[in-house]
Amino acid sequence: MSNYNDYNIPIKYDYSEITDDIKKLAGLCKHNDFINEELYLKYKVNRGLRDLDGRGVLTGLTEISEVKSKDIIDGKEIPCEGKLYFRGVDVEELVAGFIKEKRFGFEETTYLLLFGELPSEKQLKEFNETLVKYRSLPTSFTRDVIMKAPSDDMMNGLARSVLTLYSYDKNSNDISIENVLRQCLQLIAMFPILSVYGYNTYNHYYNGKSLILHPPKPELSTAENILAMLRPDGKYTDMEARILDLALVLHAEHGGGNNSTFTTRVVSSSGTDTYSAIAAALGSLKGPKHGGANIKVVQMFDDMKKNIKDWNDEEEVSEYLKALLEKRAFDNAGLIYGMGHAVYSISDPRAKVFASFVKKLSVEKGREDEYGLYSMVERLAPKVIGEKRKIYKGVSANIDFYSGFVYSMLDLPLELYTPIFAISRISGWSAHRIEELINAGKIIRPAYMNVAPRRPYKKLKDR
Repeated sequence: MSNYNDYNIPIKYDYSEITDDIKKLAGLCKHNDFINEELYLKYKVNRGLRDLDGRGVLTGLTEISEVKSKDIIDGKEIPCEGKLYFRGVDVEELVAGFIKEKRFGFEETTYLLLFGELPSEKQLKEFNETLVKYRSLPTSFTRDVIMKAPSDDMMNGLARSVLTLYSYDKNSNDISIENVLRQCLQLIAMFPILSVYGYNTYNHYYNGKSLILHPPKPELSTAENILAMLRPDGKYTDMEARILDLALVLHAEHGGGNNSTFTTRVVSSSGTDTYSAIAAALGSLKGPKHGGANIKVVQMFDDMKKNIKDWNDEEEVSEYLKALLEKRAFDNAGLIYGMGHAVYSISDPRAKVFASFVKKLSVEKGREDEYGLYSMVERLAPKVIGEKRKIYKGVSANIDFYSGFVYSMLDLPLELYTPIFAISRISGWSAHRIEELINAGKIIRPAYMNVAPRRPYKKLKDR
């Protein structure tokens, strides 16, 4: 078939079309790339870098954070209430501290993760001033990059912006700690602008809404600026800003083993630049099994609210949860989204901290009934899962269970749920990138065993 029409003008090809030849080739992939599940057991392969008991394979050391779910008693591992420590500081104590003093905590948390100690008043003030200095985009970047090719996927748009910023950096490839720290601080400061401007541009070009771009204000915190830049009138309540700030703190870091942070460390170990490493982490976080999980929770509850007549009826709610597990409800995936975690069993400390504030916000927003449904599901789901599934550890609500509900009460668009996660988690990614570079050793390269049989080469005419 010719690539030109009768007038010798190139024919525009639809690159999104899955043609019959592609379907045929995909069939070969599915047939020849399938590996029998029994081989993973035979060769003792820890799929997902976790053993059969769900324990993570030790691949590195870190001082940045600790995720605790078990106590060692008489040589045995005993599940305990989940704990999360940032640089040795209990996150629950960290949150209680800045809330009691009526301060915003994300910037303080970022300082702690990056530099290993809680800042003094003077250090925090100077750090905030540094972030303010970097809280702007290069000249014409919004027009030439964000507005030039708006994306309906905020995470891909964010990754593109990060990779493009490489071209604006005169020392883009310098991986000295001083330069990497400068780059990380700039990205931490820029992420809220890149995310919100990306959404506002998308909302204009795709949905026909007015395009309003508010510049960030130097006197506002990260959480306040997100709300002020996002809303046409720039207004928000103190409760809204403080709960969004809390969400940023709780999502800022979660050990070196989560998928996007491990991606950061793997890519950083190759010696690549900061922009490439952070773009790779964004690609990981976008996945529905990672940063996109809270969207699934919200969509599941939307389906639940449509199909359950009485939100206060425990029996009816339990039947719906059973239908989820039996692949008869919502997306038929057999999952209750927001329940369970790779590490925590008895409780996720982040969800525990979040839950108490979610109730207050639901009262302010007049959505107590929905909060009641969430609370009931949180209470009933572990029992239903325990009856339906053979599980090696307990099941509890994770941070994603409530975060999506919070974002909906804050009137944040669904498209920004995962970018909000990225705005927070880049603090942790930056800390891990710097730690990886300071302790630079070998490139991270785990082993894969080939299980395909060897075979002789055949000439083309004999195939």
